[in-house]
Amino acid sequence: MIVAEQKPLEEIKSMIADARKVLVLGCGTCVTVCFAGGEKEVSILASQLRMATRLDGQEKEIRELTVQRQCEYEYNELAADHVRDADMVISLACGIGVQTMNEQYPEKLTVPGLNTSGLSQPTEQGVWEERCQACGNCVLHLTGGLCPVARCAKSLLNGPCGGSQRGICEVYAERETPCVWDQIYHRLKDLGQLDKLLEIEPAKNWHTSRDGGQRKIVREDLRL
Repeated sequence: MIVAEQKPLEEIKSMIADARKVLVLGCGTCVTVCFAGGEKEVSILASQLRMATRLDGQEKEIRELTVQRQCEYEYNELAADHVRDADMVISLACGIGVQTMNEQYPEKLTVPGLNTSGLSQPTEQGVWEERCQACGNCVLHLTGGLCPVARCAKSLLNGPCGGSQRGICEVYAERETPCVWDQIYHRLKDLGQLDKLLEIEPAKNWHTSRDGGQRKIVREDLRL
């Protein structure tokens, strides 16, 4: 799931300094699940902004709304009247939602209320750990289902590096972050597939990832 966390209130206040009518727009999907941008978080942020701007002597009209998914035009159409009546929109969605709103409503600036951190798994209550960098060339079939690109501090495709101690990554030793290559070794051993570690993977082609510019997937069988 896409995970994000709210920006500091002072940073959000600075973004809307010149606006009088502000719409706080939430997203009911990923960021709702990680408690960053759902209906509840929209209500809390809107209340904080009302109080903060009043105390600053710059009281603003803060409205609030949550749509199901900000990354799709059809859901954002429900916000059309609210957007037209606002001077600025604060999006509590991932960066995709912010960009979608700016494309769909170019006459109004939509600013980010969240920092998008990546694709993560909830490992315990209140904790999300990155599991995928969406690199565009998945190698999980070679590594026992554990991603070395996202979970190794050095993104090694041929590991381990030799710096880990007792299964703990040397880069994040103070956090006691597990060495994913140690985990990969034990996983493949349990599966009886240790021979996969003898296969040397070539240097990664990062053109399938962000280094290759904007990526696009086209499914001709789904197009209208």
